[in-house]
Amino acid sequence: MSDADRAPLHIANKTPHETERLILDLRADNPGWGARTIHRVLTNQGYASLPCVKTVNNILSRNGCIDPVESQKRTPIQRFAREHSNDMWQTDFKGEFRMNNGNYCYPLDIIDDCTRFAIRVIPFESTANVVIPSFQAAFREFGMPNSVLSDNGAQFAGFRHGIGQFEKFLMNLDILPIHGRIKHPQTQGKIERFHRTMKDELLRFRTFDNLDNADDALQEWRRKYNNVRPHEALNMLCPAEVYVRSGREYPEKIEPYEYGSEYRVIKVNSWGYVRFAHYQVYISETMIDELIGFRHSDDGNAFIACYRNFKIAEFDTSTGKLISRRISRL
Repeated sequence: MSDADRAPLHIANKTPHETERLILDLRADNPGWGARTIHRVLTNQGYASLPCVKTVNNILSRNGCIDPVESQKRTPIQRFAREHSNDMWQTDFKGEFRMNNGNYCYPLDIIDDCTRFAIRVIPFESTANVVIPSFQAAFREFGMPNSVLSDNGAQFAGFRHGIGQFEKFLMNLDILPIHGRIKHPQTQGKIERFHRTMKDELLRFRTFDNLDNADDALQEWRRKYNNVRPHEALNMLCPAEVYVRSGREYPEKIEPYEYGSEYRVIKVNSWGYVRFAHYQVYISETMIDELIGFRHSDDGNAFIACYRNFKIAEFDTSTGKLISRRISRL
């Protein structure tokens, strides 16, 4: 009897060719997806009798779809997450890339911290004067979060450590601005991971002719990210399955704020300064003509500057020197 005669006519547990083709076709359409994601997406699409995740991974590996170096980078990391949708949003600009027309593209991204839901992915040719209008549109569609985490870039934070336009905009809406620690990008780990996913699943494999072309691709990717692609941090659910729209509606008009009797209320002058307790202290040019409430700290060693219901600065009583510029909710 020849060796060929001894070969079994059927190999137990061998994945059918049609199923392998299904897996490989989905991977070809989504080169950044791993075995768990592919398995879950096919399950969600109603395919039965799929092989286990390990077998899917073996199929990808056997067909040259997995780079060992890239695979190692995807080791899961335990990260802190807010408990509810809209407790905090994270935002940042994705690193710029050049389009085929020679111009640069700067995508502005906003995600929900708890559910990783992509609120906005918007490409711009400049980072100037686009953040506040983008957030206004997001607030009208999804309601408002309790806080927004960003880095200390000029689009999000104030010049000379003063209050910036974006911070003022958020405080007017009773939203706490939070900034990551300088040179500590891990503070914004989720938006950094979101950007890496965008690069791995889209930007590595596509170039764009112009801004409209980039926008079409980014919106399609955002739709897939929110509604099709399962997320390991969400127990393999999609962000759109767990995100809940905020009940805090965006007001088109900002109402005046009334300070309590314990505050001395002073208007910021045309240079961004106020005079309090014999000292002239810098607030911000952004706050010119705004009313700032001052009161002494409980121990009497400092005086606190407040804008609406937020503490924006703290100064030493004996010297007038700045102690802290960290914004916090009162």
